[in-house]
Amino acid sequence: MYTALDISTSALTAYRTQMDVIAGNIAMKDAVRYDEKGEAFPYRRRVALFTPNETARGDKTPGVRVHSIVEDTTPFGFRPDPHHPDAIKEGPHKGHVRVSNFDYHTEMVNAMAAARAYEANITVMEIAKSMASSSLRLLA
Repeated sequence: MYTALDISTSALTAYRTQMDVIAGNIAMKDAVRYDEKGEAFPYRRRVALFTPNETARGDKTPGVRVHSIVEDTTPFGFRPDPHHPDAIKEGPHKGHVRVSNFDYHTEMVNAMAAARAYEANITVMEIAKSMASSSLRLLA
């Protein structure tokens, strides 16, 4: 029984982190940073990567955890806006502004999937608690 609770607890933690990353993506979608040359770069979307749990000795344990949070390498988009201060001055994208690789619809679908997985793990925990309670009633 504790294994089921441990697995679900690790999944709850991982999906909570994924939802936090998604919320950060939504909040930062319009952010711009500048490199040392003064060139503007929009926010690059981040993604939480999951991996199976491991102990310090490298043993596998039941459950999942967030291995890392990485930047999405999808290329930036371009929006025509020649009067924008961050518009590209020369080259094939002259007069365009780089825009984030963030896609609102993708983030909302990912958020809904993470929320459903979170709810499913809560249900598993409730069922495990109910089974343990029923077992104790039978023994008593």
